[in-house]
Amino acid sequence: MDTLTKDERSERMSLVKSRGNKSTELLAIQLFRIAGITGWRRNYGLVGKPDFVFPKEKIAMFVDGCFWHGCTKHRRKPKSNQQYWTSKIDRNTRRDKSITKALREKGWAVVRIWEHELKGEDPLKKVKRKLATQQLRQDRHRLSGG
Repeated sequence: MDTLTKDERSERMSLVKSRGNKSTELLAIQLFRIAGITGWRRNYGLVGKPDFVFPKEKIAMFVDGCFWHGCTKHRRKPKSNQQYWTSKIDRNTRRDKSITKALREKGWAVVRIWEHELKGEDPLKKVKRKLATQQLRQDRHRLSGG
């Protein structure tokens, strides 16, 4: 049972941002700049609205919030309205998988980073590895005359 009225809950939820979140997207931008990673774009217009896109390398990157996307390490179960939240997070997880599949079918590499990974030892490890892999593929393609 929710401790807030329907209007109070609606108002509170309307304050949650889907873009420009300080704990995810803005932190990733700061880390890109520190690491000297360039070539990324935002609001690129791909299916699933990736947080960052590296168009040249065809990499779509999502920074998934631990709560909203069901991180097994940090997922907190709300005390109220549990059925709603479980269903909501399950839908988000299924949608994430569907979007990843759709992008891969269109030839895009997909990188998903958890919010907590941005605060880790090498927060951009997945991105760096994917950028290097995609660059090698492009180099091989060019050398083979493609």
